[in-house]
Amino acid sequence: MNPASFLDVDDLDHAALERVLDRAIAWKADPSGVQPALSGRAGAALFEKPSTRTRVSFETAVATLGGHPVSLRGDEVGFGTRETPADIARTLAGYCAVIAARVFDHAVLDEMAAAVEERRVPVVNLLSDATHPCQALADLMTMKEHWGSLEGRRVAYVGDGNNVAASLTVGAAMTGIEVVLSSPSGYELDDHVIARARNLGGIVDQEQDPHEAVRGVDAVYTDVWTSMGQEEESAARRAAFGAYQVDDQLMDAVGGKSLFLHCLPAHRGEEVTASVLDGPQSVVWQQAENRMHAARSLLVELVTAQQEGG
Repeated sequence: MNPASFLDVDDLDHAALERVLDRAIAWKADPSGVQPALSGRAGAALFEKPSTRTRVSFETAVATLGGHPVSLRGDEVGFGTRETPADIARTLAGYCAVIAARVFDHAVLDEMAAAVEERRVPVVNLLSDATHPCQALADLMTMKEHWGSLEGRRVAYVGDGNNVAASLTVGAAMTGIEVVLSSPSGYELDDHVIARARNLGGIVDQEQDPHEAVRGVDAVYTDVWTSMGQEEESAARRAAFGAYQVDDQLMDAVGGKSLFLHCLPAHRGEEVTASVLDGPQSVVWQQAENRMHAARSLLVELVTAQQEGG
């Protein structure tokens, strides 16, 4: 696999992850320190799935590093129809310093990263069915801004054990955050992800009762019950997740003050109530802004590693 690529959080080692978070926070506070690491270079972003935060944050990150962002829709690229993912990656590697993609099937990213391994052009996962690591970087950055240190904090993830939950759990393990996962039966995070996080030294607990899961935590996190591509399951999911809505009663069950996080877009009245999403404990807009700051810092880390690797 391409050693310069970023397909999940643990593709960074602990030191690199710490650098990415600290640099993102520092440059957000003082943009004058931003380095033109992509000056005269391009960054490509491919989108099989529609996007707001992911596209704008990546394009802005590339532009503020002095580079030229190039975004392409899935129908323009034609993964597996017009060309194979590998051939697309090989072509873009001739033009761009970094290739990023938001896809359905994670195997597409693996194929792209392997195809440009010898050239060490980083492939960045902007979202797949398996993981969402750039979101996790923004999550960790947001919590670190509030708490200073992440070690020993505890986060409850309430809802679908999806790609967001997967990367959050891995990122938490690498930074010393304890995670408690609360999902209805049949929608839990995959066991192999939990095992991976624990192998990284993480503390990962599972508690089906969401009111028990949130007791004493420092942050409560949720995501939509039905992700893109799962629309046919929406009715069944609404029924399964009804008791997992993050509302004022659930936040009160924490027993103290905690942050509320959501990767967005949010469905008010479904996985979260408006009173929580728009309430004083919510940091979702800071979290959304931090997608750009985290992406910018990540790109510098990857491009620097690429250059040092020759």
